[in-house]
Amino acid sequence: MTVRDVLLYITLVLNVVSMIALIAGILMHSGRGGGLSDMFGGGGGAALGSTAAERNLNRITFVLALVWIFTLVAVSFFLDAI
Repeated sequence: MTVRDVLLYITLVLNVVSMIALIAGILMHSGRGGGLSDMFGGGGGAALGSTAAERNLNRITFVLALVWIFTLVAVSFFLDAI
């Protein structure tokens, strides 16, 4: 087992974990109203705009999407080198 193989496996694990977390993060977003804020009983302030929880969820989802894209590109480079 070479260093490239170890990096490939680590990248694959990061890719799968970020993919599952990205799916969970997207499903927690609000549709037309509600979402994460309604899930925990804060539905009264939904008309006032996005809450801090929604803004943080947007940021986390964006970072997870970036991690997923970068690991996908890295896996393609590792598999191309084989």
